[in-house]
Amino acid sequence: MTAQSPNILILMVDQLNGTLFPDGPAEWLHAPNLKRLAARSTRFANSYTGSPLCAPGRASFMSGQLPSRTRVYDNAAEFASDIPTYAHHLRRAGYQTCLSGKMHFVGPDQLHGFEERLTTDIYPADFGWTPDYRKPGERIDWWYHNMGSVTGAGVAEISNQMEYDDEVAYHATRKIQDLSRGKDDRPWCLTVSFTHPHDPYVTRQKYWDLYEDCEHLLPEVPAMDYEDHDPHSKRIFDANDWRNFDITEEDIRKSRRAYFSNISYLDDKIGEILDTLEATRQEAVIFFVSDHGDMLGERGLWFKMNFYEGSARVPLMIASPDLTPGLIETPVSTIDVTPTLCDIAGVSMADVMPWTDGESLIPLAKGEVRTAPVAMEYAAEASYAPLVALREGDYKFTRCALDPEQLFDVANDPHELTNLAEDPAHADTLARLQAMADERWNLDLFDAQVRESQARRWIVYEALRNGDYFPWDYQPLQKASERYMRNHMDLNTVEDIARFPRGE
Repeated sequence: MTAQSPNILILMVDQLNGTLFPDGPAEWLHAPNLKRLAARSTRFANSYTGSPLCAPGRASFMSGQLPSRTRVYDNAAEFASDIPTYAHHLRRAGYQTCLSGKMHFVGPDQLHGFEERLTTDIYPADFGWTPDYRKPGERIDWWYHNMGSVTGAGVAEISNQMEYDDEVAYHATRKIQDLSRGKDDRPWCLTVSFTHPHDPYVTRQKYWDLYEDCEHLLPEVPAMDYEDHDPHSKRIFDANDWRNFDITEEDIRKSRRAYFSNISYLDDKIGEILDTLEATRQEAVIFFVSDHGDMLGERGLWFKMNFYEGSARVPLMIASPDLTPGLIETPVSTIDVTPTLCDIAGVSMADVMPWTDGESLIPLAKGEVRTAPVAMEYAAEASYAPLVALREGDYKFTRCALDPEQLFDVANDPHELTNLAEDPAHADTLARLQAMADERWNLDLFDAQVRESQARRWIVYEALRNGDYFPWDYQPLQKASERYMRNHMDLNTVEDIARFPRGE
């Protein structure tokens, strides 16, 4: 860490489709605060998740490692305490590290380097959502996604997720106010992580009304017949229990309208946070990122769990006084965020770089050329074996031991409708990407590791649910006797240090 190490504010959202952020928020989105942030940010138009699902995507984001290294294969896989996260790296170097909101940590460690956590998580921390490759096609109805999120889309003034994100923003703004009091000389890194616009597609009336005349309520690629989909997409349809739902055009319109509305809801929350930072006269490098995307009905697919652009591509913006605002189209990844954070803070990752998949984005943002492909992995619900992908230049290559390979020219075929894997004109490109995949992955070994992890977790989960149960869910504590005015404090000091700006 350097003497000038900056404060860092990370704004993370959940399931935000990166195709809606070609250069900051699309013009038609009602998102004035994100547009204000984008105007002063380096914007990465082709940023991808490490894995298109919450827990594995977030573990990859926090560690700079793909699921095959973190072993966070799915939404019920433990994030091991010995894997350094950006919170560990920064805290080790002298930063205050704090989290308000979701990070979907599974296991008894619910901090992973954060010195302070202001809220609990919105999802369970145990192994109860473990998939089972031994039972392909089995649906675990009480936790698997289904299409009820689409048929139930609409307006509500409060929901489980609104309650959560209201709390996340409240605690984040209070924390920024508290940081302004200067009680701790260390630089700070505050992560504020929302659960919207993740389904269910339910929004408040004030945001719903913003999109009454929206021209984007139907997907550009309409639903395809089941038999016209690739094998993995069929598995997603089956996992989502599609046969038991009749999805109408009105359902699609309402779901997309609510989703766009919740981007505007988030924009208000982010505006509150940015306004508080400005009002307290603090400066910070600001990151804006999502964990993965949402297909939003394109091709008939919803949610995530695949490598298509809607699911795998995410927004990524960095506002820093040391970077020139502008658009970068080179493909990058959320696994690059941790090395980038350390680069900005002047923190060395040399001890673990041999086992890190990401690389700092700062050289690219300053004009250097990046040639390394972007890698992605998926080994969770709706898969029967691990899937992997590479994005290099204009091309995206996907591989699964169960399925035919896919090769798409994303630049000229943004909806990925033409598989070029069998096209002789692209044989050299395919061979190059196949060789890269061969060098990076042993799919048989990857599959065996996933199966071992699943089998072990099923045993542990069933054992721990038998008899007295001790939850791993994070329990935020408030030290009431250290707040406001108490008799071990000097009233004059309390009033002075709690005020910003200070009085005369």
